[in-house]
Amino acid sequence: MGIDLGTCNTLVCVRGEGIVLNEPSVVAVRKGTNKVLRMPDGSYAVGWAAKEMLGKTPGSISAIRPLKDGVISDFEITEALLKYFIGKVQGRHTFLHPRVVIAVPSGITAVEKRAVIDSAEHAGARRVFLVEEPMAAAIGANLPVNEATASMIVDIGGGTTEVAILSLADIAQCESVRTAGDDFDEAIINHMKKAYNLMIGEQTAERIKIEIGSAAPVGEEQTMEVRGRDMISGLPRKTLVTSEEIRSALQEPLSAITETVTRTLERAEPELAADLVDNGITLAGGGALLRGIDKVIADATGLDVRQAEDPLTCVARGTAIYLEHLEEWKHTMESDNNGS
Repeated sequence: MGIDLGTCNTLVCVRGEGIVLNEPSVVAVRKGTNKVLRMPDGSYAVGWAAKEMLGKTPGSISAIRPLKDGVISDFEITEALLKYFIGKVQGRHTFLHPRVVIAVPSGITAVEKRAVIDSAEHAGARRVFLVEEPMAAAIGANLPVNEATASMIVDIGGGTTEVAILSLADIAQCESVRTAGDDFDEAIINHMKKAYNLMIGEQTAERIKIEIGSAAPVGEEQTMEVRGRDMISGLPRKTLVTSEEIRSALQEPLSAITETVTRTLERAEPELAADLVDNGITLAGGGALLRGIDKVIADATGLDVRQAEDPLTCVARGTAIYLEHLEEWKHTMESDNNGS
């Protein structure tokens, strides 16, 4: 079982079946406890059910995203999240205590890695292997990572952007920056406050980003009606926003990502840099779906930039392929220490 444990979404991939689960990394709990909320139909408020509650919960309930910037910020809730997702997948399959490969950001600490392994073991995994997200994304995007040629992946997730140059089944150069999809949403929220004195929630900001957001001009400019709370009167209000102003609001996080890409290229060995003139850059992750982001990165680097096939599921598909070929990847692998 391969798991892309993301800040925004968790995807589970099973060998031979592909993606079997894709749900938001959100858990609803009773306020002041770590007890997962049960819905009227008896199911637990995890994933889609919990995401619908974000920003709408009464005082007795908290809807929590237990991962921040790609790492665990709430150990017990993450464990509950993993237990629920692993159990849901096991319910449809015969395996017990599966071997699990989990994709983690390349910049996380040993303590953060240990927290991921412990969470997965407590959730029922027999053996846990960690793979760095850019490696998993490159494998899932079918890049020739095993060959003596440079492949470059930019994986823009919810909490982190991973930029890596890979060659001969390992990472030659890599940088992880904690600027990604969530920061796009935050930039939109701040813009609405400054320009319109309008408070909007995360889900509204995400909807604006998806519907009219762009990194560069693409086609006809669009408008969208946005509803929120007036910061002066405190009353509900709606206003019209344009794709042009949203694009302007996104420039700061976009600059941080393009600077990370150029920095990584500047540190590459000359032979690897030469390969990239032909091989270009591949974009993966949900942030790769932002319209015009390929053009912005291409303009900053002078290289060809293309979007991976189904960028949202690249990392999860990569973890499943990695699990199938564990022997090949042994030199890059991190596992639990008990050797069980």
